[in-house]
Amino acid sequence: MELTDSAIVTKARLGDADAFRVLVERHGRPLFRLAFRMTGNQQDAEDVVQESFLRAWRQLGRFDDRASFGTWLYRIATNCSLDVMRSRKRRSADAQVEDPVLSLPSGDPTPERVAMSGEVRERVAEAMDELSAAERTAFVLRHFEGMRIEEVGRALGCQPGAAKHSVFRAVRKLRRALEPVASGAR
Repeated sequence: MELTDSAIVTKARLGDADAFRVLVERHGRPLFRLAFRMTGNQQDAEDVVQESFLRAWRQLGRFDDRASFGTWLYRIATNCSLDVMRSRKRRSADAQVEDPVLSLPSGDPTPERVAMSGEVRERVAEAMDELSAAERTAFVLRHFEGMRIEEVGRALGCQPGAAKHSVFRAVRKLRRALEPVASGAR
């Protein structure tokens, strides 16, 4: 029988490093996906995951057993991702970022489709960069990670209504940014 996160956290709090390793294995991949979608860069995402687990290990005693360990960990990873994004903006305002948001399927696309997909990818990346930290995080958690609004709110440390509003604003801004491309494709 597989132990719950809560039972494993209890063992890890007692100093069982193997128990914490189970948590890392269980949550590492989802955290990487979140971090990659937030930062847009594989190396930064790997750093975020490592820093998130380090912070979780150090703060394990402060974890409230009534909460979901996964949600708590997502919140830590979100904060680490935002830290990376803020420091990157300070270092270089015009650095190009890999686009984690849109990948069109390969096949034998026409030259027009290739040109349009590049334009769409560029506009989505630009629009994602224009979102506030809360909007980008809420959008990624809701639409890429498939979290319910209540979970997004807990991960962001806000009420579900505020999380829903952040997702709504993000979607509205992305639609507005993609409108010229969508109307040109018709």
